[in-house]
Amino acid sequence: MSNLAVLPDGNADASKPSDSDLANRKYIRWDAEGVESIPPGEEDDIKAVAEQINFLQRTTWNKTRHAFGGTHARTQGIVKGKFIVLDDLPPHLAQTELFSKGGTYDAICRYSSEPGDPGLDDRIPQPRGFAMKLFGVHGDKFPSPTGSDLPTQDIEFNSTPALDLTDAKTTREIIDLRIAYGGNQPELYRKLEQRPDTELQKARDQVRNTHLESTRQYSQTAYRFGDYVIKYSLVPSTETQKKLYEETVKPDAHPEDILHQWLRSFHAEHDAEYLFQVQLCENLEDQPVEYAGKVWDPEKYPWQTVAKLQIPKQESFNYERKTLWEDHLRVDPWLGLKSLQPLGGSNRLRRVVYPASSGLRRKMNGRKEIHVTDINEFP
Repeated sequence: MSNLAVLPDGNADASKPSDSDLANRKYIRWDAEGVESIPPGEEDDIKAVAEQINFLQRTTWNKTRHAFGGTHARTQGIVKGKFIVLDDLPPHLAQTELFSKGGTYDAICRYSSEPGDPGLDDRIPQPRGFAMKLFGVHGDKFPSPTGSDLPTQDIEFNSTPALDLTDAKTTREIIDLRIAYGGNQPELYRKLEQRPDTELQKARDQVRNTHLESTRQYSQTAYRFGDYVIKYSLVPSTETQKKLYEETVKPDAHPEDILHQWLRSFHAEHDAEYLFQVQLCENLEDQPVEYAGKVWDPEKYPWQTVAKLQIPKQESFNYERKTLWEDHLRVDPWLGLKSLQPLGGSNRLRRVVYPASSGLRRKMNGRKEIHVTDINEFP
């Protein structure tokens, strides 16, 4: 199975170790030696990637006369819900201002397709994305562009548990190949087959193309979790959602916007619920932070539920919401809690690339960046 496989949700808590066992494990501190290690030349690689992403944005603008994000350009739906932190979490899970006690937070969530092409045919297998912005989150935050603390926390996901752009150097190399050969897949594959990570790089084109509402989502990269280090995941938990995993896209029988259609029909008729789970780091050799291409083994390092996301039935495709999100918003966990700090090279890259991408997008579209602070500001 590829490291980029889209996995079924399963029963996320089945056969997990006892709560007492999980509470007494030796988890790695986020600031321990070896958690992060900046390689030589990373700063130059990150700068080059920011320029590559801006080049891709300009290329899209020249075709469409509208600028989009460098990735996750195709909006499939945007919905409102509630993020509910469980009461009485044990100390190793009651971490950060967000999870230290039970509570309910308003959430706005976006389903997307990962590539930077806003017109990507849904019948083409590719990783899918999910992002949510929580409101009413307070604590020690990273500096914001507004000069004041934003009462929000951004959390972003991808449908594949590992990231093919494993670090800044790899990201620079792979995007360079995609720019040069993106329109010629046989030649792109010939170039990828010369690399030691061929399987990882080609796997994104072979993911299981299934209903978005049934798709488990992952952080891919590591994050600080108060005292510790985690990856996180969002697991579809209703029986209706689980059954939809069997529904796959058939290129010869479905229209090009089938994922959008399925999602819209689902939210019009059903409530959705997801478990928000964390996987704590215990062994840096087996659970690397600096290399995002490795899946942390869930048998050795179990997923533990700390919250739920509940989404009531609603219209999932509101054009005003779409415009606000795409043209004005920036989803960026580097604007959130310091106790949920993004870790590793891929996240250090995002700290530079995200504002660069957002800034160019606003400039080309003639729009201002808006930092929404209340869910009622969304249509």
